[in-house]
Amino acid sequence: MNFPIRGAVIHNIQNMDQQELHNMVTDSIERGEEKLLPGLGVLFEVIWKNSDQQYQNQMIETLHEKMPREKAQPPVAPS
Repeated sequence: MNFPIRGAVIHNIQNMDQQELHNMVTDSIERGEEKLLPGLGVLFEVIWKNSDQQYQNQMIETLHEKMPREKAQPPVAPS
């Protein structure tokens, strides 16, 4: 099944104001639900595509330095 995640996320947030976007991001992170991760990925893609090289480098540096490696879990093979 090929579900257009990008289009669905953009459709759902296109008319949100800044406070609504902030609440959506905060709620998605605080609830920690796996199903919300693709939406955050779409938001990150928008930020990435609209950032200059310096800011992209800063984001990568932050990701590299702050990655919570102690929480890493290998993927579980389907049974």
